[in-house]
Amino acid sequence: MKELRYLSGVTTLRLDQDICVGCGQCAMVCPHGVVQLNHRKAHIVDLNGCMECGACTNNCPTRAIHVQPGVGCASYIIKEWVQGTWMDKYITNNCC
Repeated sequence: MKELRYLSGVTTLRLDQDICVGCGQCAMVCPHGVVQLNHRKAHIVDLNGCMECGACTNNCPTRAIHVQPGVGCASYIIKEWVQGTWMDKYITNNCC
């Protein structure tokens, strides 16, 4: 999802293809399509699209993929969005 970004180059997402068994769980659960299966191995195809939700890490049977959920501002953005206050900072020009 190229339209959803928060900060470039700060995600903690890492993938160890040597221990990836190609089950595809990470690709199935990633809400932004950051991970795809190619030639029976997971590949990170959109690193900056990662919102660090942790779905991939929590579903990988070999722990080949890892992210620290909540690092950066993804958890903050989600919390504000759920509370309905996420646009307040943009409207008042007090972003970040």
